Amino acid sequence: MIKLGVVYVLAGLVFAAFALLSATDARNPRRLGNAAFWGLVALSFLAGDRLGDLGNGLLVLGLALIAGFGLLGRGEPATTTPEERVMLARRFGEKLFAPALTLPVVLVLSLLILKPLHVGGEPLLDPKQATLISLALAAVVAVAVALILLKQPLISPLQEGRRLMDVVGWAALLPQVLAALGAVFALAGVGNVIGDLVTTWLPMDTRAAAVAVYCLGMAGFTMIMGNAFAAFPVLTAGVGAPILIRRFGGDPAAVCAIGMLSGFCGTLMTPLAANFNLVPPALLELKDRYAVIKAQIPTALALLMANMVLMYVLAFR
Repeated sequence: MIKLGVVYVLAGLVFAAFALLSATDARNPRRLGNAAFWGLVALSFLAGDRLGDLGNGLLVLGLALIAGFGLLGRGEPATTTPEERVMLARRFGEKLFAPALTLPVVLVLSLLILKPLHVGGEPLLDPKQATLISLALAAVVAVAVALILLKQPLISPLQEGRRLMDVVGWAALLPQVLAALGAVFALAGVGNVIGDLVTTWLPMDTRAAAVAVYCLGMAGFTMIMGNAFAAFPVLTAGVGAPILIRRFGGDPAAVCAIGMLSGFCGTLMTPLAANFNLVPPALLELKDRYAVIKAQIPTALALLMANMVLMYVLAFR
């Protein structure tokens, strides 16, 4: 059975390649800091389950110290010039979309064909992690298609990936770190504390008030955590499950689904969601690093209001 560990190994090898390429980049004065940072990330994927709690804790402290002391720099891997990219775009035309379209196609085919497949009486893919495993497979196939179709050197995906990681820097790890923090908060009982505070200080005697508190809380806590997946277990344990579902009899599927959508509204309005809101301005080299957030705020607020209405109407039939 192919399990999620294969994906961790693949990710670890990619980050290890970033570390090695960074260490050999003579044009980056902080190449050793980059190499150490991405090397630690690679170690966490490759051997995190063997390091133990203390080892992983020290690893995270190492990452924080490297980033906190400004030891990360921006490398300059060999790449095409803007003029060359224009020329290549004209040359390949619509073929440039083939690698991007390959990823969802392979993902769907893997879920439809490989997920139900059994070998020796066991499923080929771990049923609980089939989507992530299929996504990793699709990414590998898409990269292979890009290399063959565009006739690029084998090292180009790693060099371009390293360039992207250097542009984003430590913020690339925010989703992973914040999601882990949400799990820690849930295990520590933070959701129960929030639930007690909410019921003590806010009027929760009507269904409309409870819906508003849950949806606004999901959006607000997501803005603090930077990740709706981190906010969800905390707010659902404190407000969603005990009040909306148990007290008012809400449909768990509707409450949780629309609650997550409300959290995503918060994602649109926070710089802590670096992969969504800080990466595009960095890649496009915009003068205002918060330009994406400013453009998304009106839409996020409108969607948040719509989610509250939908939850009130659909979750309590």
